[in-house]
Amino acid sequence: MTGGGRLANGWVLVLCAVVGFVLLRLVIDFVQQHPYWTAFLVSLVVLGATTVGLVVSKQRARERADQAQRDRLIAVTDAMSGPEFEQWFARLLVASGFRNVTVCGGSGDRGADVTAIAPDGRRVVVQCKRQSSSNRVGSAAIQRFAGTCRDIHGGDICMLVTNSFFTAGDGIQIARQLNITLVDRNALEMWAWTGRPVPGSLVEGRPQ
Repeated sequence: MTGGGRLANGWVLVLCAVVGFVLLRLVIDFVQQHPYWTAFLVSLVVLGATTVGLVVSKQRARERADQAQRDRLIAVTDAMSGPEFEQWFARLLVASGFRNVTVCGGSGDRGADVTAIAPDGRRVVVQCKRQSSSNRVGSAAIQRFAGTCRDIHGGDICMLVTNSFFTAGDGIQIARQLNITLVDRNALEMWAWTGRPVPGSLVEGRPQ
C-alpha cells in the first residue's frame, strides 16, 4: 500500500472514531435527560426481540413436527437419493433414543454410512442401501459389510438397512452366522411408524 493510501485509511479510522464517539455521547445524553422514555424504548426492543424469538421457535418446532410426520412414512424413502436416505435413517435413530448419531457415508466410508451409540451403550455401525423395491440387496453386499463392520469400524451392532428387500439364500445365512442385523422394508416401515427398533437380531426380507 502506498503512503497516500495508508494516510487515507488513517483518516477514515479517525472519522469513524469521531462519529462513534458523537453517537455514544448523544445516546448517553438522551438516557440522562429522558430516563422514562429510555426505559420505554428498551422495553419495546426487548418485547420485540422476545416476540420474534417465540415466532421463530414455534416455526422451527412446527417444521420439526412436519418432518417427523413425513419420516414415519416408508414411501418417502422411494424418492430419496442415497445420502438423503442416510440422513433419514439417522433421524430415525435419534428419535429411537440412539446417541452420538453421525452420518459418515460417502467416498471412502468403507461400508459405514451411519454410526451411533445404542441406548444400552453398544456401538452401532450402519450401512444404508436405498434402492427400488424390485432391486434386492444380495449376498455380496452383506459379505462386504460383514468384512468391515467390526474389524475396521469396531461395531458391536452391525446393521444393514434397506428400503427394499434382501435376496433369499446364503447372504441371509451369512448374516445370521455373523450376527449382522438385516432391516428390510417391512421392518423399516414398522420401525419408522412406531419409533422402536426391530426386535431380535435378524429381520429377513419378505415381500408383502
